[in-house]
Amino acid sequence: MAARALARGMDTFFKDCEHPESRWSKCPHQYKIRYRNAGGKQTEESGFGTQDKAIARLMEVYSQKKATPRSQSKAERIQKYGRMRFEEYVEEWKAGQRHLAVSSLRHLDSLLEHHLYPALGSRRMNSFDHKVVDGFIRTMERNGAGLATQSNAFDKLRAVLLDAHRLGIFSDNPLDGVKPPQYDLRVR
Repeated sequence: MAARALARGMDTFFKDCEHPESRWSKCPHQYKIRYRNAGGKQTEESGFGTQDKAIARLMEVYSQKKATPRSQSKAERIQKYGRMRFEEYVEEWKAGQRHLAVSSLRHLDSLLEHHLYPALGSRRMNSFDHKVVDGFIRTMERNGAGLATQSNAFDKLRAVLLDAHRLGIFSDNPLDGVKPPQYDLRVR
């Protein structure tokens, strides 16, 4: 039994028969694959009629392994914080903002109370994407919020979502592709 390895990390495919590798394409035996699963345990699957099907399955397994969190602690963070409502997450995030002055905290609380919580407070953290953020900006525009308020509210939302992105809650940054409100101090 000879095994043929693919690219590093993609493991091997083989036939468990007496035929040499050069004859595999003509031999009637099924292909088998061997790989390490996400838990690191060696796993073997069989029943692949062609080499292409065996390789396709190995590529699928490889893609799944690459997409899974690297560590158990990261998976636990994603589970804990991903299910949290935005309002709960922000309260926890806000407790860690030790650098904010009293007036900055009052301003933050006002933005949260009047703009962020009414629009996003009950939303689960793992449900944010660029469409949700863009929809929030459009809602503020429809409600007649001034550009300075829109800009400030977006800055606070961005800070919270970037913190969540660093935790690993989002595979893609929910702010990518979002055009922030533009407040120009020179125009009054």
